[in-house]
Amino acid sequence: MRILLVEDETPIANFIRDGLREEGFAVDVADNGRTGLEMALGYLDEYDLFLLDWMLPGVSGIEICRQIRKENALVPIIFLTAKDTADDAVFGLEAGANDYIRKPFAFEELLARIRVLLRSREGEQHTFFCGDIEMDTEAYRVTKRGKPVELTQKEFALLEYLLRNKGKVCRRTRIIEKVWDINFGYDTSVIDVYINFLRKKLDRPGEPSFIETIRGVGYRVNEEA
Repeated sequence: MRILLVEDETPIANFIRDGLREEGFAVDVADNGRTGLEMALGYLDEYDLFLLDWMLPGVSGIEICRQIRKENALVPIIFLTAKDTADDAVFGLEAGANDYIRKPFAFEELLARIRVLLRSREGEQHTFFCGDIEMDTEAYRVTKRGKPVELTQKEFALLEYLLRNKGKVCRRTRIIEKVWDINFGYDTSVIDVYINFLRKKLDRPGEPSFIETIRGVGYRVNEEA
């Protein structure tokens, strides 16, 4: 899951970014409204959720929210705000936000609100199957033939991305962006290492891997697996 955080207060932005990355999210950060608006509209299909500070230099969070809503009616938006009146809350929600959280806030509360919105997205899927492998992203659990499989956070995120795109070719550049939160130009050989980790833990002995290598492009989970 990829999140765009638009927040001009560096300590707050770093606190949220680091916390979300520890939870397995990919996070991009913009420190002013104009940059945030450009990133939001330029890569709208890339983001699963937006965190917008209300008061930003250049362009306000309210205006960013309105512009996003003109282009996409479904992506969740949460306001981060020091405003605390009922009128302010109504104004933000009417601008198109799904939720708001008042500063200062506990990270656990923000994380809970994010997860609630992501769970409630139309068509959102939380359980995935591939042969005798089952993944439950809400319970953060993977089983093989009914037995738990211990995965690292990055292995789990990689498997989730592959299963969400089952049957499609997952390009290496997209994997490195979505799972590792790294832009183009980075050495993608780290992906191969983690693919091998998954294969060792999840493949059936003596049978072809459920993760196909598409040479020169990336990987694909076999729809028939």
